Amino acid sequence: MPRRVSALEAAALLSTDGYLQLDVRSVAEFEAGHPAGAFNIPWVHMDARGRAPNAEFADVVERTFPDKATKLVLSCQSGNRSLQALGALEA
Repeated sequence: MPRRVSALEAAALLSTDGYLQLDVRSVAEFEAGHPAGAFNIPWVHMDARGRAPNAEFADVVERTFPDKATKLVLSCQSGNRSLQALGALEA
């Protein structure tokens, strides 16, 4: 069941419950620093015009994690993009 969790709860899920971390920040943000073992699939891409939606987000997630039973913790900088990304994956 999807739900918002604190950083401490996320760390517990990742370390003890077999979850994987999916960082939905931009490639540049991810490359500037990310948790060890995190996967990066950007929810939006940065281009000359600013942020543009990643139209392939859900498809890339499905190809990266083909087992529907895979448990994921989605993360970003503030929680907004990960919440939007979760909504897209649920749809």
